Amino acid sequence: MKANLAIGFAVGVMACAAAGAFAAVSAQEESPSDAAVSAPAKSQWDGVYSSDQANRGRSVYAQHCTSCHGPDLTGGEMAPELAGGDFAAHWNNQTLDQLFDRIRTTMPLDVPGSLSRQQTADILAYMLRSSTAPAGATDLSTQSDALRTIKYLATDPKAE
Repeated sequence: MKANLAIGFAVGVMACAAAGAFAAVSAQEESPSDAAVSAPAKSQWDGVYSSDQANRGRSVYAQHCTSCHGPDLTGGEMAPELAGGDFAAHWNNQTLDQLFDRIRTTMPLDVPGSLSRQQTADILAYMLRSSTAPAGATDLSTQSDALRTIKYLATDPKAE
């Protein structure tokens, strides 16, 4: 009886130790790295797309988006505007990854998910230019990790 009790106690101690080690590893995996925490967040006001990309986006937008969102991105009867005050207020403080993913997975309405990642980034660049965000030297990324580091801000913080 004492032997069984001792074995049971030892197994219990090892299980607790293993659970503690697993929890410590899990906590390390879930916590952001120090570099990610201290890295300054960018916004669309930092020139995160190129003029060439916005021009490509204008063409893709004309082909896939104009019928619902209008030629000037002001929206339609059933579709919201994609530039302007209401749009900026709705997307304020969200990441470009969130906006990119919404476009990529739900648009165009008649064939959702049919746009490539590049087409989606190009359309988003066109939308940013239409919202008066300045162009930069490089194209907006098509990768979620990179887009997650860029916030959409309703107003330019440098202008405040």
